[in-house]
Amino acid sequence: MRFPAEGMAPDEILAALRHGKAADLDWQRGRVWAYIYQPDEAATALIEQAYLLYLSENCLDPTTFPSTARLEQEVVRMVADVLGGDDQTCGNVTSGGTESILLAVKTARDWARAHRPALDQPEMVLARTAHAAFHKAAHYLGVKPVVVDFDPATFAADVRAMRSAINDRTILLVASAPSYAQGALDPVPEIAGLAQEYGLLCHVDACVGGMYLPFLRQLGRQITPFDLSVPGVTSLSVDLHKYGYAAKGASVILYRNRDLRRFQLFASTDTTAYTVINPTALSSRSAGPLAAAWALLRYLGAAGYRQMVATVQAATERLIAGINAIPGLQVLGQPVMSMVAVASPTINVFQLADAMRRRGWYVQPQLSTPHSPRNIHLSVSYGVAGQVEALLADLAACVAEAPQWPPIDRALVEMAVAVLVRDRSPAALQQLWQAIGLQAGELPAEMALINEVLDALPDPIANELVIDVFNTLF
Repeated sequence: MRFPAEGMAPDEILAALRHGKAADLDWQRGRVWAYIYQPDEAATALIEQAYLLYLSENCLDPTTFPSTARLEQEVVRMVADVLGGDDQTCGNVTSGGTESILLAVKTARDWARAHRPALDQPEMVLARTAHAAFHKAAHYLGVKPVVVDFDPATFAADVRAMRSAINDRTILLVASAPSYAQGALDPVPEIAGLAQEYGLLCHVDACVGGMYLPFLRQLGRQITPFDLSVPGVTSLSVDLHKYGYAAKGASVILYRNRDLRRFQLFASTDTTAYTVINPTALSSRSAGPLAAAWALLRYLGAAGYRQMVATVQAATERLIAGINAIPGLQVLGQPVMSMVAVASPTINVFQLADAMRRRGWYVQPQLSTPHSPRNIHLSVSYGVAGQVEALLADLAACVAEAPQWPPIDRALVEMAVAVLVRDRSPAALQQLWQAIGLQAGELPAEMALINEVLDALPDPIANELVIDVFNTLF
């Protein structure tokens, strides 16, 4: 692809885009059980109209576009209202859960610098079930992640292990509400109480649960307190573009008060350019996702979200019962909401994910960790709730055909692991990629062998391999 010498006609451009999308899985038919969270057609149409209405407005400067500041304030207040906020609660709309988590960790780091200036290597304590965004934040911000175990039966964070990990460098404790992988709700009151005991900040990652669990509670389900109503919780992240069903690019970070949120902000008058004040990591921010989120919150209201949660929770319970009824499959833990992990003592779940892909489904492979077997993840959302029976039928069919699948070449996996542990030179990597089916510039059709190799490697080497692969593919 070279820069075009002449422009193309709009019809040709749109035709090219439609042609490119033809290879994507059809999420609109409820076949993609991760990444996509879709409401009904009326809500989708409203989202699109609101987004386009603010397509060009920039949240960078509210003095130029004051309506964007009002929208952001109102979104934050609405979200805080269902998540235990009070008159002191404040926050911002961000581009996603990862940015919200980055900002929470940055705030904790800078708060610690102000209150504990002698601290040279800040640390945060989190369970292995916490989202990778915390590790990304640690990588970017120079905060050491201290990872502790979780309960192998419930997959909830082990509070005693967290207590043992606290030292004079700890600045932040992390809780998940729930964890993405298995849908387990951490004991937030105990973790937040531990933070109070040691004078630490406590962040709750409610990116998947923040727009689901409050309405599940309103439907009569007993939910352990997890939000800003819990003493000791100092910040909380919640994605509007997940179970809030807003357009992609909308999350909220909430803080207990403005004194704490101040450490999130950045300002600069140090250049010859205009004064910069950024509440979030981004400078220019499209107001499209913000307007779409505001519109959807106003459109659905609590009654609309309760109805969607009721539908999704019923589908989830049917899915769990159906999976547990298929010989060879089992749901891990006790999911508190619609995030489900499926393991098997007899079937290679990486091959199962590929087999489901051949039938037009996307289910998400997850590697094994200590106390957690390899599994496949399913996010049940409103857009896929009506496809539970079809998914279960194809899962059962794939399990029945599993004895006919060609076995994974264990010798090849062992060779790959040995090569990567010993030699990661470009020549060795090139040879290895070809052996396991990776070609430069091409996405692999199936992932089972690649996931086997990743699962067998120590995490640091697996991470480097993934970086090398993506650096070559794209």
